[in-house]
This record gives sequence, C-alpha cells and structure tokens, in this order.
Amino acid sequence: MTTLSAKDNDRAQGIQVISRAADILRLLGAESGGLSLGQIAERVELPRSTVQRIVAALASEGFISTPQRDGGITLGPEIQNLARATALETRERFRPIMHAIRETTGETVDLAILEGNKMRFLDQVVGSQRLRTVSSIGERFPLTSTANGKAALAVLPTPTADALISRELTNDVAGKRIRKRLMTEIKKIKGGALARDEDEHTEGVSALGFAITDNSGDVYALSTPVPSSRYAQVKEFLEQVIIEQRDKMTADQSH
Repeated sequence: MTTLSAKDNDRAQGIQVISRAADILRLLGAESGGLSLGQIAERVELPRSTVQRIVAALASEGFISTPQRDGGITLGPEIQNLARATALETRERFRPIMHAIRETTGETVDLAILEGNKMRFLDQVVGSQRLRTVSSIGERFPLTSTANGKAALAVLPTPTADALISRELTNDVAGKRIRKRLMTEIKKIKGGALARDEDEHTEGVSALGFAITDNSGDVYALSTPVPSSRYAQVKEFLEQVIIEQRDKMTADQSH
C-alpha cells in the first residue's frame, strides 16, 4: 500500500481543484445564457458546496461573473480578454492562407472556432466577386449542416463528435437519415476530402472547408462560401486551391 506524503497530497488536491475549475469554465463557455449553481453542480457531477467554493474563487479573479438578479453565472471579463488575445493570434496565423485563397479565387473566406456545440465566426476576408456571401463576425452556426461544422466534427474524437451530432439531430426517421448521410461525409473528410455545405444551411449558399486542431486542443475551421448560382462552375477549381492551402498549412504545422 502506497502512502502519499503531505506534499504529494497537497499537489494532488491542487490538480483536482484546477481540473474541476476547468470543467466549470468549459461548461459555462458552452452555455452563453448562464447557469445557476445547481445546474452547474448537476452538469459537472459535483456537490453544490464544492461548486460554490470554486465559483467564488473564479469570480474573485474575474474568470466568471456571478448573477445579477435573475441572471445566471457566466464567463467573466478575464476569460474574455484571454479569448480575444488567442483569437487575434489565431487570425494572424490563418490570415496568409485566407488571403491566398481570396486572391486566387476572388471568393470570401471565413474563419470559425468550435465553441460548445456551435461554430462561431472569428474572422473574414471578403471576396472581390460582385455577387458574394458575407456573414457577421461573432455569428454562431450549427455543426451538422455547415461546411465548417462538418469539418470540425471530422477532426474530433468519434465519441465527442457523436455527442454533438445527437444534440442537433432528432431521433426520428428524418434525423436518422440525415445522420447516416452525415457519417458518410465525415468518413470522406477524415480521408482527405473537403467538408461541403451545398444549400443545406442557407438556401442559395454553398461552401467548402477544412478544420485543424491547434496545440491547445481548440478546433478551427476555414471555409469558403459561394453563391450557389455559380458554385457548380467554380467548385472544382475552388476545391483544388483550398486543398493546396490546407496541405501547405498542415505541412508547416508539422515542422
């Protein structure tokens, strides 16, 4: 039987507290409307008293904001500042590739991040085509019907992807049909194909994209939306350009 020293025991308890705090922060990041103490305790499967202590500590550092009146507990300003700094660094890393695709094809290029069960737009390089598609920075989009969402699902561990898919799709006949088609698509994406949205999320708009996971585990997706009226004409060329830039970025990451 192994007995931990007082120092080792303190270290283990400290790691456990950090892990629990991280779980709470991830949960709040996925729930923009905020949660009560009871809801957090239930979701992370911890006693309410334990959650209350961790929440109080995080609030004192500005990592979460406690509720005002009927509001829920939400992420605080310090987390948001860190997120903005990380987003800026990521935008700078993706910008050369986004500009390369835009200059070669004339199409708009979007950058999104997986947050909870949605994709959130971080950045955009607007295309030069007279007829083009433009989304607002900060908008959130579903996973199962968008190119960036499908791309993100393809780089996630299978159990994680399955859980996210189940949150979006119904379990009726129609939902099962969509799931079957989606799983076939994800298999192709894992094999090197680009993710596609062909009039699925928004009628009249199609898109191609890919996703990567950075060193911190965050999933980013780059996609190029095109008005469906000319999608068939440019799809082959656009696909070639995006794959070339994706492979270049992947190669640069590995060095």
